[in-house]
Amino acid sequence: MSLLNIGMSGLSASHASLVTTGNNISNVDTVGYSRQQTVQGTKGSIQYGNVFIGTGTTLADVRRVYNSYLDAQLQTTTSLNGDAQAYLGQATQVDKLLSDSGTGITKTLQSFFSSLQTLSANSNDNAARQALLTNAQGLSSRFNAMSQQLTQQNTYINDQLGSMAEQVNKLASTVAAYNKRISEVSSSSGTPNELLDQRNETIRQLNELVGTQVTETEGRLDVYLGSGQPLVVGDTVNKLRMAADPTDPTRSSIIMDRGSSSIDITGVMSGGQMGGLLRYRSEVLTPAVNSLGRIAMVVADQVNKQLGQGLDQNGNFGAALFNNINSAAAISQRSIANANNDPASGNLNVTIKDTSKLQASDYQVTITASGYNVRRLSDNTDMGNFAFATPPAAEPVIDGFSLSLNAGSVTAGDSFKITPTRSSAADMTTVMTDAKTLATAAPLTSSKASGNDGTGAVSQPTLNTALDIYDPVQRLEVQTAVKASMPVRMLMTSATAYEVFDAKGNSVGTGNIVPGQNNDLNIAVPYTDAGGNAKTFSVGMTVSGSPASGDSFNISMTAAGSTDNRNASALLGLQTKATVGATATSPGVSFTEAYGGLVSSVGSQTKQAQLDGTATDTILTGARNARDSLSGVDLDEEAGNLTKYQQYYTASSQIIKTAQEIFSTLINAL
Repeated sequence: MSLLNIGMSGLSASHASLVTTGNNISNVDTVGYSRQQTVQGTKGSIQYGNVFIGTGTTLADVRRVYNSYLDAQLQTTTSLNGDAQAYLGQATQVDKLLSDSGTGITKTLQSFFSSLQTLSANSNDNAARQALLTNAQGLSSRFNAMSQQLTQQNTYINDQLGSMAEQVNKLASTVAAYNKRISEVSSSSGTPNELLDQRNETIRQLNELVGTQVTETEGRLDVYLGSGQPLVVGDTVNKLRMAADPTDPTRSSIIMDRGSSSIDITGVMSGGQMGGLLRYRSEVLTPAVNSLGRIAMVVADQVNKQLGQGLDQNGNFGAALFNNINSAAAISQRSIANANNDPASGNLNVTIKDTSKLQASDYQVTITASGYNVRRLSDNTDMGNFAFATPPAAEPVIDGFSLSLNAGSVTAGDSFKITPTRSSAADMTTVMTDAKTLATAAPLTSSKASGNDGTGAVSQPTLNTALDIYDPVQRLEVQTAVKASMPVRMLMTSATAYEVFDAKGNSVGTGNIVPGQNNDLNIAVPYTDAGGNAKTFSVGMTVSGSPASGDSFNISMTAAGSTDNRNASALLGLQTKATVGATATSPGVSFTEAYGGLVSSVGSQTKQAQLDGTATDTILTGARNARDSLSGVDLDEEAGNLTKYQQYYTASSQIIKTAQEIFSTLINAL
């Protein structure tokens, strides 16, 4: 081996190092690039006598500075941060929507009750009546607007999941292509550093969208989703697509196609932006929609029911202010049949029986051989097994609602998603148009005869038999009976005994009081319904003082245009009455408290999301810095390497020059 060849080997190695350093510098801002290092080795020595003389150097490898553990940490933290940021972005919007005074319910609800308070103070004020009607329209419109915003969020999530699924497919195909190219190159030409970096960066981008698990097999990277569903195996890709959820067509499910088969992986997806959106939909959006709907339904129901117990300015019993919560359309739309049910099966009707007991949850109903099973989805509570009853009115009440068969039969194994409150905020409307029909007066009024001798007095009476505002037959029956029976006269037959007479002078009951005390009476007034059945309605009042024998008290219908405001006061009392979320251990909370609880719950989730977002961003930064500290390009270091390898190159050139001078000297000496 000549000195010339030794110099040439050094020159070649130095040149390769300079080129590698230059490549590092030029890729300083290339995302995912791992800096490269040249690895030199000595050529084989040649033996001369008893000694071995070196023959120069060789370029053994251009090594990629890479640590699989640090890269795995970066991939994992990228997935976690994508999830947290996507969740936070959506939760923040809902939090602002609910809590902002300009978009939330609180201010509008307060305005409604404020106008009701004004009307209660002056029940005949037409301006106050119109103001209440206007505020009722504003309240229902606000519920509609908020529901629309939440519905748009659901649509946005569906669209985003679809777009992200397409991106996942493209990135997965890219990974598969890299697997193939790397396998081909590695089998013949060594290690393709740039291809390895590009594949890792593609997987990192994939983790921004969805959490992955990556395994390495013979130089290829296989990518799995969820609980082990294969996305990329070698150069084979299983595509993702979106499809309507068979249990709820308003929401998209994520389907993985594996050859001729498909699998729904929505429930096992986690990590990345897709995982964050799915988690947000489950933890924030769905409960918020149901909670808002529950509040809207309770407000409409409680106000309507109370109005139904009063008289309006025309002397008629009260009409509903808001829409009927148990309209035929509402009852039929609260059940969603699973798309995989028997095609011949029908659906279920969902009737609200007690709004105070409604929970902000969806339910899954599964048909059994003997009836049906109900599971509450918000906390996965098994509500029990039930049988369909005849007539439907006899159906068992579950969390405030009952189920009955709609058109058609059902088959064992069929399932239905029950959404008692989901659409209530969207459906809420103000149906009353005439402010005079606001029933602010109580239907009955009491008075004492002018010739009474005793000190007895009676309170204003209450009609204890409730009129069902949603049942026109029952309402008409009781209304007719009350009007036909009035006035009712209570005659003191002695200082301690009384007898009650209806409008025709017929005795309808007797009783006793204790003079000098408050005596709460419940008078049952008999009547006959249209079918000839004997029934009664109940009137309650309090007798105080000491009436004398022969004293009498009259109970009559409240006159049209009366200034009586007792029903308006009862309506005002709904503002603080516990009417939402009653359970076996709790009476529930008021409208305002229920909405405050919703705002607080979403606010807490958003705050936690902010903390999670900050934490995952910090962890991601740390993981990226740790990876870059090893694999990233340091310009100062590379500048030093340039100088070092330049010197090596110059020194190797000098070896060649020396060899040339020696050769020339030998030639000239001949």
